[in-house]
Amino acid sequence: MISFTPLKTLQNVEFRNLLTGRFFIVLAFRMLATLLGWWVYQLTKDPFSIGLIGLSEVIPAVSCALYAGHVIDMNEKKRLLLICNYAYIFLIGLLLIPAFFNVEMHFNGHEITYFIYGVIFFTGIARAFIGPIVPSMIPKIVKKENLPNAVTLNQATFLISSVCGHAAGGLLIGYFGVKYTLIVIISLIFIASLFFWQLKQQHSEYKKEDVNVVESMREGISYIFRTKEILGALCLDMFAVLFGGAVAMIPVFATDILDAGAEGFGLLNAASDIGSMCVITLLALVPLRKNQGKILLVVVAGFGLCIIGFGLSKMYWLSFIFLVMSGMLDGISVVIRGTIVQLKTPDHIRGRVLSVNSIFIMSSNEMGQFESGLMAKLLGVVRSVVFGGSMTVLVAILVASTNPKLRKMNY
Repeated sequence: MISFTPLKTLQNVEFRNLLTGRFFIVLAFRMLATLLGWWVYQLTKDPFSIGLIGLSEVIPAVSCALYAGHVIDMNEKKRLLLICNYAYIFLIGLLLIPAFFNVEMHFNGHEITYFIYGVIFFTGIARAFIGPIVPSMIPKIVKKENLPNAVTLNQATFLISSVCGHAAGGLLIGYFGVKYTLIVIISLIFIASLFFWQLKQQHSEYKKEDVNVVESMREGISYIFRTKEILGALCLDMFAVLFGGAVAMIPVFATDILDAGAEGFGLLNAASDIGSMCVITLLALVPLRKNQGKILLVVVAGFGLCIIGFGLSKMYWLSFIFLVMSGMLDGISVVIRGTIVQLKTPDHIRGRVLSVNSIFIMSSNEMGQFESGLMAKLLGVVRSVVFGGSMTVLVAILVASTNPKLRKMNY
């Protein structure tokens, strides 16, 4: 029997510590993403330079992801989580150099961005590990009957922190500037580590000497391709968000089209996460009980239509509404996809499957950011967003017609 009792799940102290630590670290990551998009665009005034932020992170993250999944399954997870946490503190601390010192006197805006891209490249390596670790720890902390609800609460925590991070990032940039926003970001990641220290150790079920690295990584990939529900859900995430990544162009819309300023940019940047937060909070209390596969396909198509509306809008509040609606639909999609992956994955292979899952997520988000920057350069910002939304609708139709197992999926 699947349990849908969020308050009972939250009575688990260790689960609360994991969620609280994740809240602070995602809050910091979203503030950093907001800051980097704004900072780089102000340095270069080039939409394509925003796309290169995503590319500089996704290349190392995707390249290391399969090996990261093997390492996660073979090693103690709490230790890996803390190592990644403190690696982020060190790397983001390097960004204080161009922020605090008057380097503009010696380097132009494009040269400063090269240093930023270099730092983000190394954060991509850390992200390959930290991304799958938290969800891989959840099934060992909560009972199986509470797992769907734990996944929903985990996603709700992620989105609440995303909303706060996007909005707070824009506000802090507007009032205090880049340098002091970076100090806040580093402080938040340190606070997250304090909660991660409270977790129990989770040792591997394997003996390292008995496991071949290549075979271990291949096992995770082959399991996903054998499980059509997981494969279909991941393909939807990858290609739909890849083409529908309008959020990457929000600094351009806020500055050049909607004339919103830094504060308006922060709110607009948080709009989709506001919608997702509201709907995921609702789903934690009133879960979807049937036809989750069909619902997933419908909401992804609706997400694409909202992106088209955002691209065509010339009014700030209408653009905000379209992004909120896209976030609500994406929030439903996130909960369904996350629950499918967790329920369909055995414990012994969870790190590797979630690492492959992270490849799809990173490919969709960061490559989507690069694709948005590239298409904006080739087609113009508005046309590129409309094109991306149209492709998202097409992807949903193609997956619905070619994957009957996902279409008929019920938890």
